[in-house]
Amino acid sequence: MVKQMKMIKTLFVKYKELITYVIFGVLTTLVNFFAFWLFTKIFGEDLYLVNNAIAWVAGVVFAYVTNKLFVFDSKSWNLKLVTKEITGFLGARIFSFLVEEGGMLLFITVLGFEEKSLELLGFTITGQFIVKILLAVIVVVLNYVFSKFFIFKDKESGSSNQKSEE
Repeated sequence: MVKQMKMIKTLFVKYKELITYVIFGVLTTLVNFFAFWLFTKIFGEDLYLVNNAIAWVAGVVFAYVTNKLFVFDSKSWNLKLVTKEITGFLGARIFSFLVEEGGMLLFITVLGFEEKSLELLGFTITGQFIVKILLAVIVVVLNYVFSKFFIFKDKESGSSNQKSEE
């Protein structure tokens, strides 16, 4: 048992960034999906693009804080660094948001997924949610690539994001 625990710890340390990204990615997706569901209940299904935009804002705020602090270990709150991170983070998220909005428009409005639904464990999953789930996979991959290689990359290029506040 001790040997297995050491092996698990070694694997966690080795893949910490990826594991924490997946964990916080799932939590971000849950925040986004819950907000989408909530605003769909408030504003109705006809405003699915508006509901998705509001859900996106909630998800982005949650994702920035958790990615900065827990995934990519960027602990500095130096204004110049934070401004650079937020600018890159928002730029990447806006791009993936446009991919998601375009995908929703295509699948729901053009291809008629609005009419589809799925019964699962006594719950009806609407065509909008089916499309949202499928697009979430694409968005998560895009967001990881942008975050790892463009936004929080400084820690791997030798100039650590963990600089003391100036």
